[in-house]
Amino acid sequence: MITFQDVTKTYEDGTVAVNNVTLDIHEGEFFVLIGPSGCGKTTTLKMINRLHTISNGDILIDGKSISEHNIHELRWNIGYVLQQIALFPHMTIEENIAIVPELKSWKKADITKRVDELLELVGLEPDTYRKRKPSELSGGQQQRVGVARALAANPPIILMDEPFSALDPLSREQLQQDFLKLKEKIRKTIVFVTHDMNEALILGDRICLMKDGEIVQVGTPEEFLNKPKNDFVKSFIGNKQSILLIKLEEIVSEVVSEQEVESGVALDQEATLGDALELLQHHDAVTITSVNGTLGVLTRQKVLQYIYKHSQEGGTIT
Repeated sequence: MITFQDVTKTYEDGTVAVNNVTLDIHEGEFFVLIGPSGCGKTTTLKMINRLHTISNGDILIDGKSISEHNIHELRWNIGYVLQQIALFPHMTIEENIAIVPELKSWKKADITKRVDELLELVGLEPDTYRKRKPSELSGGQQQRVGVARALAANPPIILMDEPFSALDPLSREQLQQDFLKLKEKIRKTIVFVTHDMNEALILGDRICLMKDGEIVQVGTPEEFLNKPKNDFVKSFIGNKQSILLIKLEEIVSEVVSEQEVESGVALDQEATLGDALELLQHHDAVTITSVNGTLGVLTRQKVLQYIYKHSQEGGTIT
């Protein structure tokens, strides 16, 4: 879907922000860029929609260089959600969401229908919020509108630059949980920048850790937790690795669901959370058993949510 081929970004003062990055982002995946301030993650994101120019190398979307795309059409076909939200204050919520469809000459009836669909999708009642101004909404509600606006013209790619970092902790956690459900509905290719490892683990299908403009490790959340590449990776994984040593029997009531889920593999409660996570790389769910029978079903998301909730060290890179 998105391919980086030996991409380098050098600024006029000689600073190398991104250095020889080669990367494939798959269609339909939630791909997280993470790293300390100045590592190049936001620059990497902004080169995709040509907000930053590439110094060397190339970026392809579906096999076509971004330099060959009309820049306006490129950006119309890539949704963009900022940390600052950046809604137009003088416009209503409906008008904010409708911007790109109007630029693409959609019919008014189609735009109205799309606005209502998207407000419902992000959890805002259309009749209540359609005619309001951004100043009448909370930060979390404004960010939901920002997501709706990015989705308005149904683009195949969404770029998200630390969209939740300016929110209070409660709003941030709620939006993370809601976005987990939303990403399954919209099925877009999402590139997401964050400095919070917990957020990366809970949301990402794959994670790319950067340092000094270069890639340190790319992998699934399970691979980061079970197989950190070096001490730099371990330094912000923090106590998450020790959490993986907890036996399932100690936390079964918190992580195991009794709901019916298709699972072709079983695991004894004497196994560890890390054992379960390893299996869940290849299975949608694992049935947890004991000498007395089946205890319930464990999913990947349940494991990651438990790790997120109980992590006390590491997690945020500054």
